[in-house]
Amino acid sequence: MPNILISGANRGIGLELARQFAAGGWSVIGTARNPDDAEELASLGGNVEVMPLEVDSATSLAALKTRLSGRPIDVLLANAGITGALKASAEEVTRADFLKVQAVNGFAPLALATTLKDNLLAGERRLVTAMSSLMSSVGANDWGTQFTYRASKTALNASWRALSREWAPLGLTCVLLRPGMVATRMTEFKGIRVEDSVAGLKTVVEGLGSKDSGRIIGFDGLDVPW
Repeated sequence: MPNILISGANRGIGLELARQFAAGGWSVIGTARNPDDAEELASLGGNVEVMPLEVDSATSLAALKTRLSGRPIDVLLANAGITGALKASAEEVTRADFLKVQAVNGFAPLALATTLKDNLLAGERRLVTAMSSLMSSVGANDWGTQFTYRASKTALNASWRALSREWAPLGLTCVLLRPGMVATRMTEFKGIRVEDSVAGLKTVVEGLGSKDSGRIIGFDGLDVPW
């Protein structure tokens, strides 16, 4: 049975990812900031395991590493993220909000990947994935807005592309995923159904191979422009 670790799996896209991968025969490790509040995730069944993780906490990452010591992981999907003040104008963007969003969206996925490197090397699929966005694209940005969120996802793109090059000789495949605008609490429930987005993402993940390293692939199978 292949296994996958999904961060931020207690709600929204992460929860649906856990549900669909578990239903598809995968063993799922779903992380949540507070597992006691992740009742829906815990209720998914026997092949779903809930673990605590604060993605922007070095202490929490170290605890996860200890807990998973010696356990192979086939796929990492760094899904946890925040939006920050999406509607803030350039003048309204604050240093605190900008740095917080960067910490969670830009740095935390890289920190999680490096924390679990040994586990991924021990896995069979060796896939290292994280959740990007169309908002990350510099070339496609012709309407502005969403300063902190855009910057954080663009930073993620840059670090993941570098990671894909550094880890390719080790047999690790690093890919970014784009879920689309999904109707969750993060988007005020505007967009496509979460079930449809995740079904597409699952198909993409299950079809990934070393040739895909360094790509940003949407739920629809199409590449996102840099």
